[in-house]
Amino acid sequence: MAVIHRTTLTPSKLELLTTWLPVQPWYEGEGRPELAKAGGFRLDDPQGEVGIEFMVVTDVSGEGPVSYQVPFSYRGAPLEGADHALIGTTEHGVLGRRWIYDGTHDPVLVAQLHALFQGEAEAQDQNVSDTPDPSVIRSFTGAAVPGPIRLTAVADAPHATDIVVDAATVDDAGDGGRGGRLTMRVTRVLRPGEADVADALGHVTAGWRLPDGAEVRGVFAVITDTPR
Repeated sequence: MAVIHRTTLTPSKLELLTTWLPVQPWYEGEGRPELAKAGGFRLDDPQGEVGIEFMVVTDVSGEGPVSYQVPFSYRGAPLEGADHALIGTTEHGVLGRRWIYDGTHDPVLVAQLHALFQGEAEAQDQNVSDTPDPSVIRSFTGAAVPGPIRLTAVADAPHATDIVVDAATVDDAGDGGRGGRLTMRVTRVLRPGEADVADALGHVTAGWRLPDGAEVRGVFAVITDTPR
């Protein structure tokens, strides 16, 4: 299980996001955001090397608050070929320099998100070590899709990011080996309430806090078949 250290990050995640968010195609604000942490959860890397966090931040700089989801991956060394996905570097009070990436481009985070959909990974509390977060609800109604998977493409949509992966599927006899392609759509601009997920193979819902303190829930990600 990942260990949550009570220490400092310099610069902080919110400071890094203040400059990173405005240049993202799904950012709805204008100018410099005013951000507050609003919720999220973590997943564990089975190898214990990469930190994985799905963080919600709310921007109150505009006429109304807007909540964004940013999947972070934290690494102790640069991820090869991922300079375009680097949010920034920070000095961790215990672990030293950390490279923080937009995790939709990190194969370790993508694999664990896929495992969460499959019920093979369990969401963890964002702030407490070794503590599952039962408020994060996942569903998957398709056939079993065993790992490993291969990240093949990442594309931003107006309010989301699509992660395309190739994976093995299970045939009618229960054997693996046939190739399957899936899209995991990560919601970037979060809206309270249940989105239309009728065509999805599965979805992940979780909660966050509004600036007035209200607790709300919404869809953080969905998974669908992708035609080849």
